[in-house]
Amino acid sequence: MSRTLKMILIPLFLLAQGLALPACAGDDHLQFTDVKAQTEEFLRYNDDIQLTDAQEAVFKEALTPIPAPCCSDRSALTCCCPCNQARTWWGLTKHLIADHGYDVEQTRAKVQEWFAFTHPNGAEGRACYSGRCPLPFAKDGCGGMRAGEVAF
Repeated sequence: MSRTLKMILIPLFLLAQGLALPACAGDDHLQFTDVKAQTEEFLRYNDDIQLTDAQEAVFKEALTPIPAPCCSDRSALTCCCPCNQARTWWGLTKHLIADHGYDVEQTRAKVQEWFAFTHPNGAEGRACYSGRCPLPFAKDGCGGMRAGEVAF
């Protein structure tokens, strides 16, 4: 069964049974606890989740004002390249919007929280221009450039 079909049928089934819908946008269900596991999860979301036009508008509005931690002269929407780091925040963003109904502000706040989690010592914003793309996020790198070959 396709992901989109599940996203439609499961809430309808729950409502028909008189059951509550799962917690979503109002609840802060997602905590960042494991950079490796969550990176891999968010990379899958980036590949698997297709946004509707309305969701894509939220995606763009949420990410546009946030400087990318690896190239701060670009936004999180238009990072200079599709590095592993960018693919994680794009996947996270898709997940929040498509699966949990996050709005622009909620999405933006959670993405910024991800940046703080993955860069505990901060980000210079120049990793892409200073040869740090192959380094892990925590070392102000991009985690590599190839999907499936993330540097931790």
